[in-house]
Amino acid sequence: MEVEATEVPRSDATAPRASGGGLDTYFKLSERGTTVGTEVKAGITTFLVMAYIIFLNPLILSNMFPEGSAERAAFIPAAAAATALLAGILTIAMGLVSNYPIALAAGLGINGIVAFTLVLGLGLTPAGAMGVIVLEGLVVLVLVLVGLREAIMNAVPLALKRAIGVGIGLFILFIGFSDAGLIVAGAGTPVAFVFPNSALAWLSLLGLGITITLFVLRVQAALLISILVMSIISFLVGFTTFPSDASFVPDFSTIGQFDVGNVWSLGALAAVLTIFAIMLTDFFDTMGTATAITEQAGLTTEDGKVPDIGRVLLVDSVAAAAGGAAGISSNTSYIESAAGVAEGGRTGLTAVVTGVLFLVAVLVTPLASMVPFAATAPVLIVVGYLMATLIKDIDFADVEEGFPALLGIILMPITFSITVGIGAAFVTWVLIKAVRGKFAEIHPLMWVVGIAFLVYFAQDWINSII
Repeated sequence: MEVEATEVPRSDATAPRASGGGLDTYFKLSERGTTVGTEVKAGITTFLVMAYIIFLNPLILSNMFPEGSAERAAFIPAAAAATALLAGILTIAMGLVSNYPIALAAGLGINGIVAFTLVLGLGLTPAGAMGVIVLEGLVVLVLVLVGLREAIMNAVPLALKRAIGVGIGLFILFIGFSDAGLIVAGAGTPVAFVFPNSALAWLSLLGLGITITLFVLRVQAALLISILVMSIISFLVGFTTFPSDASFVPDFSTIGQFDVGNVWSLGALAAVLTIFAIMLTDFFDTMGTATAITEQAGLTTEDGKVPDIGRVLLVDSVAAAAGGAAGISSNTSYIESAAGVAEGGRTGLTAVVTGVLFLVAVLVTPLASMVPFAATAPVLIVVGYLMATLIKDIDFADVEEGFPALLGIILMPITFSITVGIGAAFVTWVLIKAVRGKFAEIHPLMWVVGIAFLVYFAQDWINSII
């Protein structure tokens, strides 16, 4: 995940014996107080905590296609294979290039934007939505190469960064309840909670109970175990069936399914603002994740900076564009990497092990169609909770920080648009600071972002008078 870490106990660092081998030299194992065995264990742990994304990402993205359609059925196993493949390649690259125990995979939140905002909301084709991800990933890559990403990160108030994570968390939680069949369109209200009246809803409730139980008992790989258990139960009760045409030769047909031209059908201004808005959502993920993981591992400097963070940002920005090009949405650094750090992971070898396991997992992705919403919806709800825990660090008593943060948090789920939430938060923050005469506290880049979002919100009116 792309949010700041919740508290994870640090592992006891015991001084290992220097191996003196190539791995020790390349990954600085002895220097960082770790061993090959510890790094392998940490890598396995990170994989087990993250592996749910192989099944969850295709189901979220499958909303781009009509329910029950042949396109949707064919997309799920292919997207699962590509999700595992990209996660493997990019995580290995992160380990080799940055030497940090940070794993990457398709980002939760961004995939929701692709399916629900770009395709269902704006009417882009699935390939067109992936083209937006490619374009925004390339923009982020350019910003990294010229050194602007860190500058813009420093310009955005910490409260707004946290609000983005919380809002996306609530959005994911909302999608989880919707996928579970527990929230539906209401009579006279936008949404309503319904008593379970279907097999999907009953199974989802059972899955939620199992997921919460495993999670609060701190069972390793609780989310993955929950998905597997509920998938088996769903199969045993006849809710799902074994795919009759399943081929255990991985299907990578989503790779290359992107169209960078489709978004321009919205109009030049709307296209630019759409790319910009998605870029903003993707933009703030890695800095918080990288800082949290490296701080947990004891690898930050005394003033809290991450040494050689440019390498982390470089791989992450390439991952965003690569995910779009592979037809599986933006890939980003995952906060679940903290689980491996808690097991003692301190170097890129942890990431390499995790990446190798993702590549092995490609072989089981043809079974992805046997993982129903009843298995993944409970996980979405718990992941939403984890992301929402950042709310504890937002000072709502301070109207200058709290009110913009609240707008960002609440508008994401109720408008089904992460872009609207981010834009409202940024514009309101600049407005309140300006009204109070605190112009010195408004970074020039915040003026640029705020004005850009004003144009975004007014684009229909602007188009009507042009």
